Amino acid sequence: MQTQDIFERLQNGETILANDPEAYKMLEESFSTKKLLIQMNNTSDPGEVRRLLGQITASDIDKNTNIFTPIYINYGKHTRIGKNVFINFDCTFLDLGGITIDDNVMIAPKVSLLSEGHPVSPADRHSLMVGSIHIKKNAWIGANATILPGVTIGKNSIVAAGAVVSKDVPDNTIVGGVPAKIIKRI
Repeated sequence: MQTQDIFERLQNGETILANDPEAYKMLEESFSTKKLLIQMNNTSDPGEVRRLLGQITASDIDKNTNIFTPIYINYGKHTRIGKNVFINFDCTFLDLGGITIDDNVMIAPKVSLLSEGHPVSPADRHSLMVGSIHIKKNAWIGANATILPGVTIGKNSIVAAGAVVSKDVPDNTIVGGVPAKIIKRI
């Protein structure tokens, strides 16, 4: 018998099978989040954006954090955003596996933070696999970059525009390409 709900199991990195009896809760929560996103993405008031994002993430959003909407989030409550963070237009956060954005991080337009994926096996493909994403202090994620499940971006590091990051990035490093590779040490 399960003692944790589906969201606790996701935070613990558990794969959720397609026939999981609690899978419907993920969809229900997505629709609740979408209602708040519609409000957030249709206001130009930065304070209102932070307030609504705080509701979505169930956390306080620092007054020095700025979010240019639209932004798309499928759940929200597994996202943590530090102080003095900048998130530019048109970003997508799939956060069932967890997303942590530390202080002073800059995220360019069209960045995708994807803490979720699916098994390779066709028989299991409708299951959900997760891996938390951690973007450490003072990192800069370039336009249209994609960060995949389980990846940590090191302190002061830069992810070049268009990169697809499937492995951890060390501190003080620039990575780029598909898949992302180390270009330079800072």
